[in-house]
Amino acid sequence: MLFYIIFDLSMACITFGFGLWFYKSNGRAAKYLSGYSVKSGKYDEENMCKSYGKHMMGMAVPFLVGIAIDLWKAGLGCLIAWGAWFVLFVLLLIKRDRRERDQ
Repeated sequence: MLFYIIFDLSMACITFGFGLWFYKSNGRAAKYLSGYSVKSGKYDEENMCKSYGKHMMGMAVPFLVGIAIDLWKAGLGCLIAWGAWFVLFVLLLIKRDRRERDQ
């Protein structure tokens, strides 16, 4: 049980840390977004990084909930957290695709 709790906590910290880094980068982290460097056109890098940072920080929440579930049933929380994270990731990709089409 302790392994799942430590794993979920580690993933929450990593995801939140990257999100905070993107959020506070003032647009400098845009070069790390996949496909950004090959796109032509002018983007608001600062706004884009803030948006991705918020989403990434939010993607840490399922792992925190997973910790609480793992205290009750070991392994189930980790599985649910990864499932929720995957759904949030797909929703982020859909939102990104729509935003790029609108520009």
